Amino acid sequence: MKLSTALFAVLVGTVSALPKPELQPIHLGDGVTLIPRKPGMKIRPVGHRTSPKLPASESSIAAITNHTHAEYSINWAGAVLLGSYKSVTGTITVPTAKPPSGGSSSTQYAASAWVGIDGYTCSSPIIQTGVDVFVKNGAVSYDVWYEWWPALSYSFSGFPVSAGDSVTMTVTTSSTSAGTVTLKNNSKGKSVSHSFQGESVTLCQAEAEWIIEDFQLDGQFVPFANFGSVTFTRASATAADGRTVGVSGSRILDLKKDNKVLTTCSTSGSSTVKCTYV
Repeated sequence: MKLSTALFAVLVGTVSALPKPELQPIHLGDGVTLIPRKPGMKIRPVGHRTSPKLPASESSIAAITNHTHAEYSINWAGAVLLGSYKSVTGTITVPTAKPPSGGSSSTQYAASAWVGIDGYTCSSPIIQTGVDVFVKNGAVSYDVWYEWWPALSYSFSGFPVSAGDSVTMTVTTSSTSAGTVTLKNNSKGKSVSHSFQGESVTLCQAEAEWIIEDFQLDGQFVPFANFGSVTFTRASATAADGRTVGVSGSRILDLKKDNKVLTTCSTSGSSTVKCTYV
């Protein structure tokens, strides 16, 4: 659902006028809910969206192993664990970014690293949180965010990250319509979280993910940044029966556009997912 600037302004005004602390969700139709957030949160730019996994026009039918790619996507790279899961976590070292080979320094390039539940095969929302990296004119910047897709995503305020910081991302669901996302900057000793309650579009809780994404702005994929390499360490998920499981057996995705494979991803051991820009 695409919001006009005028409607967005009205909604933001409505959010600021709502009584606190008992903020109520605003149902926009088409299964989209705008949930007012507590102070210290800010709405990301209109049209700034992550998306479910979208298949590339060509895909491999090779067997799924830790080093053989079962499929390609035009927006996701990383690992997806299928089953029944109620939480997922992983720690990254915040990357820097640069334009791809032949890219223009004046163009803004971006990539996103996140953990989440659902969005791979389940036609449901995604509960997710992560870190975006941007580069333009040699300047690198970051945005830390959370989302119950397809509702609007939000940025965490007052949670700075820098290249080289160790950041742990965790998503925990308490039901198909509620959950909590948490980011912890281990390098700076800061944590931030947000809880969702009573979401109208419910989860399947069928997939746990560790993903590098080419997200969209106003319905268009952003030019994909050369993010170097991102490794999710201490990557694990909690199954519905309470067991903690690692990434072994995950489906591996690589990002492919215009017949060009832009990433190479793999798992190693039971708790590491690595994606490298190629």
